[in-house]
Amino acid sequence: MGIEQIYNEVLTEHTTSSRNKHHINNPTHVCKGVNPSCGDEIELEIREKDGIIEDAAFTGVGCAISQASASIMIDLIKGKPVEESLELAKTFFGMIKREITDEKQLEILEDAIVLKDIGHMPARVKCAVLGWHTLEDVVGKEK
Repeated sequence: MGIEQIYNEVLTEHTTSSRNKHHINNPTHVCKGVNPSCGDEIELEIREKDGIIEDAAFTGVGCAISQASASIMIDLIKGKPVEESLELAKTFFGMIKREITDEKQLEILEDAIVLKDIGHMPARVKCAVLGWHTLEDVVGKEK
């Protein structure tokens, strides 16, 4: 699959939308993620209360894949318990590494499933996982 096929409707919508790309009020966690191989950067802000991610957003610069992946991730984790968000990240990594290929297992990723073929493009994998690794860094340290 070529890179031009990856830029489908879902990725384009998430790349161009500012719905999840902004600062939030009173974040409880802030973490910067950097992909040194290409220069993509995001800063993930999360407001957590009683183990639930009440709000999340990101700022930063990068390619369409890193920005869309972070935005899709935020749609998935808002309102969810931290533990469930970390399980989503684990499933996402399994999908990207092609360790999880069963469509039923991947359904929990919702729109993030559009990134499943990124694993065939090693140069783009770090772009797709940047936001997810940043999520692990910011909330996974507590667990």
